[in-house]
Amino acid sequence: MQKRSLGLDDRLYDYFLSVSLREPEILSQLRQETANHPAAMMQIAPEQGQFMALLVQLLGATKTLEIGVFTGYSSLSVALALPAHGKIFACDVSKEYTNIARRYWQQAGVANKIDLHLAPAIETLDRLLASGQSESFDFAFIDADKENYDCYYQRSLQLVRPGGLIAIDNVLWGGDVANFQVQNRSTQAIRALNEKLYHDERIALSLVPISDGLTLALKR
Repeated sequence: MQKRSLGLDDRLYDYFLSVSLREPEILSQLRQETANHPAAMMQIAPEQGQFMALLVQLLGATKTLEIGVFTGYSSLSVALALPAHGKIFACDVSKEYTNIARRYWQQAGVANKIDLHLAPAIETLDRLLASGQSESFDFAFIDADKENYDCYYQRSLQLVRPGGLIAIDNVLWGGDVANFQVQNRSTQAIRALNEKLYHDERIALSLVPISDGLTLALKR
């Protein structure tokens, strides 16, 4: 997993950030704290957080879904971009990780926008579907265990409205997807989903090489 966009050397990456990244101080503080975390590689890159915030604003989103929270950088990026009445339904299984997220959501004044569900994400998504929330979400971000990516995608596709957007993280997987000597289950799951999305006529598709690869799937 990458905390910065693939393929940029240090000089070009530093320049790239210097002319594009407008990171609020609260996000910078969270990123710096997470950098010292044992699982720091799960953190998204700051340019990706800003990009997703822009997508949310372009969509005019008010109701979003996040599958995989970790310490909350992506959810905080989106929450800051949502209007005052906006809502994120966030799914994670780790109280330890999300306690850090909650602290920063509170400090940023957006905790009221984020409804955190501590349970296996498939269970939470199935509950949302069962409660009649199909096609009610504007945006979904998938960044959790890779072996369940296809399950998360299928449910997210039911939950987002036509014209809604699904963003899927880590689809380049540090380059391992293109190295067919790598055959672990996570890599195979990402490869299979990438191939499936390429042929899925239910969506318009773009794979953006930002951070560790971000697929954008616009529901038709």
